Amino acid sequence: MNRIVGIETEYGCLVNDEGAPGTPDSWPVRVKNQIFRKAKLGAIDLHYRDYEEPPGNGGFLLNGGRLYIDMGHLEYASPECLSLRDAVAYDIAGDSILQAALDSLRASQHVSFLKNNIDHHTGATFGCHENYLMRREVQFNTPILGTLLSFLATRQLFTGAGRVGQANPLSFDWETSVDTPPVDFQLSQRADHIVNDIYQWVQFNRAIINARDEPHADYRKYRRLHLLIGDSNMSPFATAMKVGTTSLILTLLEQRELPRDVILRDAVLSTREVSREGTGRGQVKLDDGRSRSALDVQWTFFEHASKHLAGADEETDWILENWAFTLDALASRPELLVGGVDWISKKWLLEMFKEKEGLDWQDPWLQSIDLEYHNINRESGLFYALTPAKRIGEFNDSVLRPDAMRIPPADTRAFGRGRAITHFQKSGQPYLINWDSIALETNRYLMMPDPFDTYEPEVDEFVR
Repeated sequence: MNRIVGIETEYGCLVNDEGAPGTPDSWPVRVKNQIFRKAKLGAIDLHYRDYEEPPGNGGFLLNGGRLYIDMGHLEYASPECLSLRDAVAYDIAGDSILQAALDSLRASQHVSFLKNNIDHHTGATFGCHENYLMRREVQFNTPILGTLLSFLATRQLFTGAGRVGQANPLSFDWETSVDTPPVDFQLSQRADHIVNDIYQWVQFNRAIINARDEPHADYRKYRRLHLLIGDSNMSPFATAMKVGTTSLILTLLEQRELPRDVILRDAVLSTREVSREGTGRGQVKLDDGRSRSALDVQWTFFEHASKHLAGADEETDWILENWAFTLDALASRPELLVGGVDWISKKWLLEMFKEKEGLDWQDPWLQSIDLEYHNINRESGLFYALTPAKRIGEFNDSVLRPDAMRIPPADTRAFGRGRAITHFQKSGQPYLINWDSIALETNRYLMMPDPFDTYEPEVDEFVR
């Protein structure tokens, strides 16, 4: 990819009240303390980061990532990754760190962390945010943004995690009076909760793209594209396709080679329509008045990426090959994507269970199965019971790297940060750690503005 990427994941928490003390609100704190104070997997914050992040709320990890509590949820931010396989492996490392903490606390039978984005009971949503480093000189004009939004609105055909039912966010309350049939199952968990295309302050106005300019790097050289539209994927293959295809589209954007005839009339509305239609064959309205299927729009993006990027490197060719395989299977043999595309995998499990038990889609039992698909416990989570096709299974197995819990990527700034954390753990010196700097209370600072630099010698000299 040759692009710095990272994924932020918020985890839901379920507690069996009969088996474990405490509530879903108390267990994230207990697990966070286990990770930092007992397992020693990172350096906990000693200072306020802002008014919502007091000392002890979280910290940076040995693998270069970050774990903290955000609005009651445990959130894991993966370290900066430069390769696709690293991006997937370090996303999975977050699951492994949390599950290992539950195992150590002997709570795995009664407490579960869910890598999903909805709460069926309250209607709330929580995020999976993607971060892509881009060159500062790239201009985000209206056609570029419109084309990028079209890609993001339609990629849910293979990135969606699937959900039972629907949600009606406040911004769409007027629609509840329309006599429309209920949605039994849809492609994306986040689609119903996206109410804007591009917006800066997104806590109560969730947008496809967060416009806040916060690069965590040299702002003269870089910007950070922060996406809110994505679902949390259980399938490593789905995560790879999500990050990989998006990275290729951003390369086309930087090279000014994006297709020019796929801008959607309303990206937010189309996001919801594609998710609820559920096959990719439904038509979406384009800005020029034409209609095309979501699947056709994705083929257009693939063809442009293949034309301009094929042969660039082995990783790019892998993404292109599997992008074509996925789109072709979506149209003709979706069963080939079980274990690879989450919504297909989940729907297959739900339909099998529904038929066996004689249920309809409105039965609350199916909502429970929906959530259990996202249980990160490999001993009980439903995703891990799937047997994917050879291509997908081999990839999913190849990115399971237990060392990613403790060892940072070797080719990005995360490597230097990990070395600093190891030193701070041993020395007991008061410290301050940020994404782009480390500091000691002696007022010594080491700035780390380039995410492509490991800063290994600089960190070693700084902590000496």
